[in-house]
Amino acid sequence: QVQLVESGGGLVQAGDSPRLSCVVSGRTFSSYVTAWFRQAPGKERDFVAAITWSDGRNYADSAKGRFTISRDNAKNTIYLQMNSLKPEDTAVYYCALKRFSYISGNHQMYDYWGQGIQVTVSS
Repeated sequence: QVQLVESGGGLVQAGDSPRLSCVVSGRTFSSYVTAWFRQAPGKERDFVAAITWSDGRNYADSAKGRFTISRDNAKNTIYLQMNSLKPEDTAVYYCALKRFSYISGNHQMYDYWGQGIQVTVSS
């Protein structure tokens, strides 16, 4: 099994630049992708960004230029640096992991999920 635990969310002001963290533990795979998704009330779960085990990256259009995904292998942690937040970024943010190295923006392709963390951006 794989466990993912997110942290770093909460109530922030528009324009703030918080960083989310996701600690990954448990079973390991030779190749995998770790991603961030988000889900606003009444909406679908949307892809935000992903990083492969070999540091390949991909971003949703809504995240390009504002969000950065990175990893610290020594800490088994994935980060999402979010800059210049807007009220429309308000959502529950989820960390997820899928086996194999191809990046997918489809949440159904991911095998393991964190519990999610609320990020609320006030104007």
